[in-house]
Amino acid sequence: MVRPVEVAPPSDDKRWRIINATMRRYGYKPHALIETLHAVQEAFGFLDDASLSFVAQRLNVPMSKAYGVATFYHFFSLKPPARHNCVICLGTACYIKGSDQMLKSLGEAYGIEEGEITPDSEFALLSARCVGGCGQAPVAVVDGEVVSGLTPDNVVAMVREKINHAS
Repeated sequence: MVRPVEVAPPSDDKRWRIINATMRRYGYKPHALIETLHAVQEAFGFLDDASLSFVAQRLNVPMSKAYGVATFYHFFSLKPPARHNCVICLGTACYIKGSDQMLKSLGEAYGIEEGEITPDSEFALLSARCVGGCGQAPVAVVDGEVVSGLTPDNVVAMVREKINHAS
């Protein structure tokens, strides 16, 4: 086993034990980078500079490589998550039925662009190439639940209703 570089975690948070266990399971080798970043994302919800630096140092990889991996894969986020997330499907079936206009309507209603989070961190507007709901197109995924029957005219009200119901 490779001897890990001794670096203190960014905080005393107990979740760092899980991260260290992941790196230990892979022998603190550089090929553990993606799996370790997944563990950080799962534990904290996003990857900040301190966590990227910690992982890079412990696995003895350049910070540029850790950052490159984190920005290349869409699964990883460098921002704290919003309280509520809405993913608009832009797959062919949804797009043909107006999902691009739904995205525009939601962006205007919340004052953000696709990929952004409202300043109060309450709402994130995201898109995906396909969420697998083609038979119900157009669809959105609001806080993990597929919502169909959407149009550019009703999407804002339906998303707000779904979010208010979840709160």
